Amino acid sequence: MPLKTYTDEPPSVNLTPMIDVVFLLIIFFMVATKFTELERKIRLEVPRVAAARAMTPAPEKRVLNVYQDGRMTLDRQPVTLEQLRRKLGRARSQYSDLGVLVRGDAGVAYQRVADALAACKDAGISELGISVRLARKNEQP
Repeated sequence: MPLKTYTDEPPSVNLTPMIDVVFLLIIFFMVATKFTELERKIRLEVPRVAAARAMTPAPEKRVLNVYQDGRMTLDRQPVTLEQLRRKLGRARSQYSDLGVLVRGDAGVAYQRVADALAACKDAGISELGISVRLARKNEQP
């Protein structure tokens, strides 16, 4: 059985990547310090507020469905045109940029969808959308 006659090299640690990271961190903190120094030199007193609260996120668009038989639902709740005006008016008073997505059945009389759009306009809704589905190549629209 042959015996090993040479010695293995001792394991070495490559420090180059670690040194690169340290230098990048040093550069980052040096630049960040410069920015804070510039901000301190600006003689500006920012206003104070009495009650700070988190901003509320914008509500999702309300969904208005107009069915083939003429009935309507707003967010899955049955409504009449007058109820629609009132509910959207109240919701718009809480959030002025409220949007409504109108989804009309393909077989519904266009007048019903037009009435629903007019009710939205009367409630002050300016962001209106109409949902449609794209027809396939072999389908008749």
